[in-house]
Amino acid sequence: MKVTPVYGGGTDDLGCIVQDLDCNVLTDDDFAQLEKALYTYKVVVVKDQLSLTPEKQLELNRRFDLGAREYGHANDSQRAKASILSKDGVTIPSVPQVQILGEGPLDITLNDHYKGLEGAVLTHPTHGKFHRDHLTPQQLAEGKTRFYRWHIDAALYAKNPPIVTTLLGIRNPNGDMQTVLYDDGTGDELKVTPGATAFVSGSTALDSLPTHLRSLALNSRITYAPHPYTFISPCRAHSTGLIVHSENLETPLEDLPQWSEDDLLTVPLVWTNPITGEKSLMVHGCCVWRLCLKMNEEDEGREVTDLKEVREIIYELMRPGIAPKNVYAHAWEDGDLAIFYNRGVWHSVTGQDFGPRLMHQCNLASPTPIS
Repeated sequence: MKVTPVYGGGTDDLGCIVQDLDCNVLTDDDFAQLEKALYTYKVVVVKDQLSLTPEKQLELNRRFDLGAREYGHANDSQRAKASILSKDGVTIPSVPQVQILGEGPLDITLNDHYKGLEGAVLTHPTHGKFHRDHLTPQQLAEGKTRFYRWHIDAALYAKNPPIVTTLLGIRNPNGDMQTVLYDDGTGDELKVTPGATAFVSGSTALDSLPTHLRSLALNSRITYAPHPYTFISPCRAHSTGLIVHSENLETPLEDLPQWSEDDLLTVPLVWTNPITGEKSLMVHGCCVWRLCLKMNEEDEGREVTDLKEVREIIYELMRPGIAPKNVYAHAWEDGDLAIFYNRGVWHSVTGQDFGPRLMHQCNLASPTPIS
């Protein structure tokens, strides 16, 4: 087993490549090395894993979180039809914790696990389906693109966020480089390969903040909306993919599926890695609802419930983290298995108009609360 840092995002601790490993037959020593690499580099890409079965992918996820059993978004693995996630994947019937992602009609002859999915069509999320302001046809023709939505993999309601996500690239796009435009007045842009997955480190994001914002992040808490992906489904995102615009388009609370205050997810803005002690700014900006802001432990705190103000504060906290120098945009090759520490990185889809794609994704709601 060979581990090589990739110096993603301009740092020496975001991203590594692992070679000479078969995740179908991991020994305890193999797994110990893999787990060490995960908590060191946060994003681990194991090469040449096309033979990884959905059962073994699920087993791998469970080794990172022994009590985890259910898919990270719903007990039955089905996303609500009114949710913005409803078209993002198809559940493998025999292993419902593993989702099929990609673009184009699903060829059920490729895998025995696709039995029963006849007629399924995969849809790769692009900025045109979620952002308010779109790139022009000329920009698209020139290979311009956007970050779709910066996020962590989590239901953010009634379930703890997964510790680990695994993402197997089975068929990946190729072609000319594309350019992510931030379109926020900064002139920032980032060159990426077609369909690259962008990652940033939550610890780097925290370290990028000026002193007063870092103090605010370290002492404040966030509450996510009930059924957040349905709540924001009518909304349209900012050009950076960090937040949604405040245009009073949210699904009314009374129109959401039944919900309870007891099931709302309220967590610190900064999460602590229980193994390394590293602190990371960890926020899903599109799904925010309320904030309790404190500058220090003695501060009584201020409750912020106005969504526009909540989003403006979150944007100010998150934007430094996605500066081009901080982003590791993974260039996929067939057989790449990305394993990422979902409680220490944010990630985003990029790209569009690059043809067929096929991936298997697994993340499991954790029994362990956020620390």
